[in-house]
Amino acid sequence: MLSSSSVMIRRFCSFNVTASSSAITSTTKKKRLVFLGSPQVSASVLDALLNASAAPDSLFEITAIVTQPPSGRDRGRKVMPSPVAQHALDRGFPSDLIFTPVKAGEEAFLFNFKSLEPELCVTAAYGNILPTKFLNIPSKGTVNIHPSLLPLYRGAAPVQRALEDGVKETGVSLAYTVRKLDAGPVIACERVTIDDQIKAPDLLDLLFDLGSKLLIRELPSIFDGSASGIAEEQDDSKATLAPKITPEESWLSFDDDAHVLHNKVRAFAGWPGTRARLKVIDPNNGQSSIIELKIITTRIYGGIKSQDIEANDVLFTKGSLVIPCGGGTALEVLEIQLPGKRAVNAAAFWNGLRGQMLKKL
Repeated sequence: MLSSSSVMIRRFCSFNVTASSSAITSTTKKKRLVFLGSPQVSASVLDALLNASAAPDSLFEITAIVTQPPSGRDRGRKVMPSPVAQHALDRGFPSDLIFTPVKAGEEAFLFNFKSLEPELCVTAAYGNILPTKFLNIPSKGTVNIHPSLLPLYRGAAPVQRALEDGVKETGVSLAYTVRKLDAGPVIACERVTIDDQIKAPDLLDLLFDLGSKLLIRELPSIFDGSASGIAEEQDDSKATLAPKITPEESWLSFDDDAHVLHNKVRAFAGWPGTRARLKVIDPNNGQSSIIELKIITTRIYGGIKSQDIEANDVLFTKGSLVIPCGGGTALEVLEIQLPGKRAVNAAAFWNGLRGQMLKKL
């Protein structure tokens, strides 16, 4: 006998549009919108759209949802729906209107997608390339919520790369989707000034929340076609790229400036995180070992100059570790995680060393 979760996954992986056809017939006056998204930040956008579509004076209905296929995400590798699919199901959205193609160019998917007669598609971190055959179907086009001020940071990791660069201002753009990566005309954008402590997960939440409000504000002009007439073409000469992050980038080198390391910790928070190796020395017998740490939270240390610290010494002062870095700078480490352990503050970590000394490699 199949478990209930298996049945659920089979149902929303199917491409039966019988229910969707009746849904369209019953609400012909409303504009038909299809939402595409996958991770948790996309689920927050979907939630805003579902709430807006439920308003008595709403112009649109969500005809279908397209998301990544179920995958093994937890430690037991149990196959789970994407956060968007799960949120839709939790909100009571019909499971046969949740499509999960491996690729958006699959013929079976495109056939059923076209049968929905969508007027507009909205994407928010969908994570799949949309081919021309897909983009030609919605009559009002496809609009993307992109968490950067386009044409800056086009690509898979705009928030992470912006934080890695230490930007003071970023934002979110609402742009038409074209075949070239994040290069479509921009309908509207919202600027945000950020401090030097915000991490990528929090900034992603903030920008997609702003993006949801921006989208809902602009939907009337998108549906009536006026947005396409005023959307601004991007200046490709000013474009910068935000390539996908790889796990190999997560290692920190304390030869780098502390500002570079601090920005990287903020940028890679959530995934893949940042890692470093330190040497632990027992002063009683001189024996040493290497430990690998995940660096969770940092800030630039200004209490003393790094030249006042022995070149390789790691100090503990005022509840934090201070590590000398390149360019005469020092990094203050506030939270740490050992492999297989929970994250702890620097004081708890230092107490666990029981008098052993720390040195950087």
